[in-house]
Amino acid sequence: MHVQPTPPRRLPPQDMAAMDQAEGQAQRLTYGIGAVVGVVLVLLTCLLCSRLLF
Repeated sequence: MHVQPTPPRRLPPQDMAAMDQAEGQAQRLTYGIGAVVGVVLVLLTCLLCSRLLF
C-alpha cells in the first residue's frame, strides 16, 4: 500500500517592494562595513611600513 502525501500548502504572497528595500539596506551596510575595514587595513599597512622604514 502506498500512502499519497497531501499536496503542499499555498505560500503567502510576498511583498516585493519591502524585499527590495531590505536588500538595498543590507547592501549599503555591507559596503559601509567593507569601506571601514579597507580604511583600517590601509592605515595598518602604512603604520607597519613606516615602522619598518624609520
